Formats: sequence, structure tokens, C-alpha cells
Amino acid sequence: MAAPVLPLPQVKLASLPSTRLTPEQQYWRTFKDPLLVPSPANGPINLITQPSAPSSSSVFPSLTQPPDIFTVTTGARVQIYSIRTRKLLRTITRFEDTVRGTDVRPDGRVLVTGDDTGTVQVFDCNSRAILKTWRDHKQPVWVSKFSPGDPTALFTTSDDRTVRLWDLPAESSTRTFVGHSDYVRSGAFMPGAMASSGLLVSGSYDRTVRIWDPRVESRAAMTFKMAAPIESVLPMPAGTTVLAAADNKIAVLDIVAGKPLHMIQSHQKTVTSLALASDGQRLVSGALDGHLKVFETTGWNTVSGSKYPSPILSLRVIISGLAYEDKHIAVGMQSGLLSVKTRLSGQQKVKERERRKEMQALLEGKLEEHDRAVAKKKKLRGSGWEKRLRGRDFIGEGVDIVIDGQERRKAKSEQAWEYDLRKGAYAVALDKVLSGTDKTAQLTLLTALRHRSALRTALQDRDETALQPVLQWVYKHIREPRLVNISVEIAMNILDIYSGNLGQSAQIDKLVERLHTRVRDEVELSHQAYQLKGVLDMLKA
Repeated sequence: MAAPVLPLPQVKLASLPSTRLTPEQQYWRTFKDPLLVPSPANGPINLITQPSAPSSSSVFPSLTQPPDIFTVTTGARVQIYSIRTRKLLRTITRFEDTVRGTDVRPDGRVLVTGDDTGTVQVFDCNSRAILKTWRDHKQPVWVSKFSPGDPTALFTTSDDRTVRLWDLPAESSTRTFVGHSDYVRSGAFMPGAMASSGLLVSGSYDRTVRIWDPRVESRAAMTFKMAAPIESVLPMPAGTTVLAAADNKIAVLDIVAGKPLHMIQSHQKTVTSLALASDGQRLVSGALDGHLKVFETTGWNTVSGSKYPSPILSLRVIISGLAYEDKHIAVGMQSGLLSVKTRLSGQQKVKERERRKEMQALLEGKLEEHDRAVAKKKKLRGSGWEKRLRGRDFIGEGVDIVIDGQERRKAKSEQAWEYDLRKGAYAVALDKVLSGTDKTAQLTLLTALRHRSALRTALQDRDETALQPVLQWVYKHIREPRLVNISVEIAMNILDIYSGNLGQSAQIDKLVERLHTRVRDEVELSHQAYQLKGVLDMLKA
């Protein structure tokens, strides 16, 4: 009895490095549908802010939900946008010079600004009326912030090297902190347990981060020295850690221990802005290299990132709702472009998907068909037939009896090229498999020909027409690292067999010339890679 003819085992290519996105990357990629708004002042977007959450519910007892606004500062104007609709609500332009520092009180009713003249102004957000004007600063004001624990308290920092505390009813600053020896361009109120004591943190171009206590008269309560000017400071929600951006690094400073804990080095150029996301579990940074990067706040590892077309000057993760969920990523660029990416969730995703399908049907002139399909789908959902089918048990009469181990598998049909290979018609099998698009079948046949030492036989005695598909296959796959060995072996056999016939066919000569150019380019890239390897080996040594 003859042995059964078994099919050839399929040869599969080695898997490439995984391109599967991590859950973290998938989350940040859900921020889509970017709204791009050019600056009406044709200037950079200096600042993006949102009312911060109050330190306790007793501070703003009438505040039942977060205000539906965020602000964008560009040139000599402050724009107020709606978080829900992303639409511009109103613009404040009553400034003498470029606005730098802007903040909105947690209840969303009052806005404070500082500009390049040193003027600090307080506005009513709805009427845009000026409620207060102070001119104690003599140089540009870069930071103006309301206290999360006191509705009438705020502070400012300025290029005049001072940090000032203000009270809304007062006619001048209530407290001036002196100690910095250069521009003070970043600062914040300390949150958490330290908020009740009124502690402030400021960062200066004198390369120091200072903690100020209103109860201490003469000097800063704590000072951290850095290696570069401080561009941005950001306290963590617990109030025991402060992040400070200096040059292209972000320092993690422990207030309790009084020392740096970690140094994040991920950006290539100066880090200009820091923001928190995911309820303080993620840090988002933007830099002059145009990169936005996301870090987890446990080990400070990079978990995601994206690239913008211009240097980033400001950013903010806009939160929404009583749960303070991430809603938008707003980025302001040096080019004057504002980018607002939005994360849709739940029913919003469904509505947005249906809206896009309807718009596509309208553009294609198939709106009536789309409407009929939607109506039919709604009718089926209303009938409840899916639920009835799921609840029905198809057990009892008519069930096939299957005995384990006795099932008979259907034999896989033999392909045409496999029959020719079995009969020794190697050239015919090669022609048939190259005429298709099944890469697995092509690799399986070529591997079988190599094992049978029949590759040269399959390539011999070919005319101009029969040789072209083989050369085209080699040209297409010789750059593929997983196929370079078999491609080189086929090419060497062709050149050995047909080198004496070159010059007789214009088509073959053209294919050989193209193959020569591609191989030369690959060799050049290999040389460059080896040069880089040598440099890296020297650096490691």
C-alpha cells in the first residue's frame, strides 16, 4: 500500500517587532478631532488656563459643578472658550501690552491678568468689566493665580524679581516676598495639606525654586538650587512634591525631605509647560522641540507622546464634569496655532460615529439609503428578536451525536503548484506560485526547492517572458530582512545562468539595472549603519 501524500508544511516568516499599542497609548490616542485655531493677534499662544478645583467645598458653597470655561492668552487679549462646545464665548482686549499671566477663580466668575507693563487687572468674566487695577509691579507680570482656599486672595510673580500677595478689597499688595535675584516667571499655590497655611512656590531665572510662607517675614522657607533657569513649576496634588522644569529636564523635588527625588530627561529642548492629567496620576509636558510627552507619576516613565508642528509654549489638560475627567488636550504653539484635541466617550462616540456616517452618505448622494438602513436597524432593535434568540435553548431533537476521537476531518485539497512540485515539474510550479499573491505559498515553494537542490533547475531554460516574474520578485523582496537570504540566492543563480545573455533583451537589462541600483543603495545603508555602530561602541567603551 502506497504511503499517503502529505501536504508541505507551510513556511511562515518570522514575526516583526510588535507594533501593538499599549493601553496607555490607546487612551491618549482617543483624543481626536483636533480644533486648530490661529491666533487673531498673529502671536504665540502664551498661556492656557482653567479654573482650578477649590481646596474644600466650604470655600465656594454655591459651586455645584466646575465652570464650563477655559482661557487662552495670546498677544494683548484673553479668549474665553466653552469646554462643552469648544466655541469662543468672549474676548477681553482691554490691555496696554502683551498679557502673560492669566487665571480664573474656581467659581469661574472672576479673572485676573498681568501684562508686560506690570499692571495687574481683575475682570468680571461675564460682563468683562474691570473690577480692580494694581500697578505695584514695575516690570512684566508672568504669573497671576487665585488661591484655591480663599476667594479674595491671589498672588503674582514678575520680572522685577518679586512675588506679591494680593487681597481683592485692598488697594495694593498685602505682602511682598523678596529673595530672587532674577526674573520670576513661574509659581503656584501649594495644594493639599499645605494649602491652609498659604504656602507659595516660585521658580526663577536665578536657577532656584523657592517655597514662601506668609508667616515667615524675612526669607524663603525652603530653596532648591537647579542647574538652569526655571521655566515652569507644578506642585503635585498631595502638596509634598514640586515639579520644576529647567532647560530640557524636569526635576522632582521632595518638600518634606528637602531634596530632589528624580530627574526626568526625555525632551531634547527646553521644557516650557507642565500639566497634570488623570486625576494627578499622569504628568504632561511640552517643550520647544514640539513634543508633548506623558509620564506616569510613580516611576516617572514615559507612557505616551505626540509631535506638534511648532515649539510648544503652553498646554493644559482640560477636565470636565463632577468626576473631573480628562476632556481636552489644549496646546498653544510659538506659531500662534491653538490645538484642542477632544476625547469622546460613551454615548458621545456613538453619536459622533452616526453623524459622520450620515455626512458621508450625504456627500455620496446615498442619504435615502442611509435613512432606510437606520430605520430598519431601529425597528429590529425594538422588536427584541436578538434577546429571544439568545434566550432559546437549541437542545434536544436533531442534535448530532459526536464521539470524541472519531470525528473525521476533511482532507485539505492539494493546490496546483503542489501537484507540479510532487511530479518534479519545478519550473511550472514556480511560475504558478509567482503568478499569485500568496506570500506564504511562494516562500513554502522556494524553501522546498532549496531543500531538494532544485532551485537552479526551476530557473534554467527560461525565455524573456518567463524570467521577468522571477526578477521582479527578487527586486521587490530583497530589502525585506526576512527574505534577503533567499532573494540573494535566487539572484546569484540567475546571474550565473544568464550572464552570457545580457544585452539581448531590453526588458531584462532594465530589470537587472534596477536590481543593481537597489542593492547598491542597501549596501550604502549598511555601511552607514556599521559606521554608527563603531561610534556607539566607542561611546560605550
